[in-house]
Amino acid sequence: MSRKDTVNSLFMRKAEPAVASPAVSKNPERVRTGAISAMGTSLQEMSEGARSAARLQEQLASGNVVIEIEPSAISDSSVGDRIPIDVDPNFDELVSSIQQYGQQVPVLVRPQADHAGRYEIAYGRRRLRAAEKLSLKVRAVVQALSDEDLVIAQGKENLDRQDLSFIEKALFALRLEDAGYKRETIIAALSTDKSDLSRYIAVARSLPSEIIQAIGPAPKAGRSRWVALADTLPASRKKLDSAIGEPEFATLPSDERFARALAAAVPKKKKAASGEQWKNAKGQKAAKIERLGKTTRLTFDERVVPEFAAFVTTRLEELHAEFEKTRNG
Repeated sequence: MSRKDTVNSLFMRKAEPAVASPAVSKNPERVRTGAISAMGTSLQEMSEGARSAARLQEQLASGNVVIEIEPSAISDSSVGDRIPIDVDPNFDELVSSIQQYGQQVPVLVRPQADHAGRYEIAYGRRRLRAAEKLSLKVRAVVQALSDEDLVIAQGKENLDRQDLSFIEKALFALRLEDAGYKRETIIAALSTDKSDLSRYIAVARSLPSEIIQAIGPAPKAGRSRWVALADTLPASRKKLDSAIGEPEFATLPSDERFARALAAAVPKKKKAASGEQWKNAKGQKAAKIERLGKTTRLTFDERVVPEFAAFVTTRLEELHAEFEKTRNG
């Protein structure tokens, strides 16, 4: 028996009139058995599955599909941007919203090249935390992002959804620079310019990380106040450590913690002496004389004696010579 006959004997047979269905009995041609049909179906399903998998990979690469991922399979990005805070009422609202309505906006992740099935998050950390807290899978868009694309997406999403505070931007910029990213990439991530970027990095570099973390994001404290705090260092370090170490410090909102730290760091101005008043011939208060240590301040009220201050300043040398005569006379 030939090889072809052997295969035919295994998988092909003549229709048997006595047992065939009426439809089959009318057709004397050979028919496929159930095994051949099953094999054909399986091959077709495998082919369709392979095409579907390929389409899925293309969609994932282009970010055109949202999938559900276990939060435990997603790692944080290598460069953090936000400063964690203990009390975040907005986060509690987010958890409640997702619990009630589901996750409406997906997070963005990229596959980890060295760990199959694991991902690194670009943005959406709070949504990821919320899903984890609720024991839910997180809805995510998967894209193959370069390191530069990742940090730019991370920065852009924060600016679009919940702007970073000044010090968070400063820390993010410093971390990116220390990680070796080019200035152009950092500028794109923060949507800033060269001069502002330099200020961010300078402030973040001059402030110890533990002080920043203790104070928190302080969203109402802008650049000028953070610069003022940085300018007090290193002379104010002991005072800052003492203020931060107070038991109630950690219980305060972040903006209040900043105010407390700044008050501790900035030297208190000594109160000026009450001083004396000089009155003109009409009895009007025309000048105030303040003495503090070895300093004397003479302040004229130009509403009362207009141009008199200019007159006095032009005669200072003459007045001083007259004074020396009286001392030596």
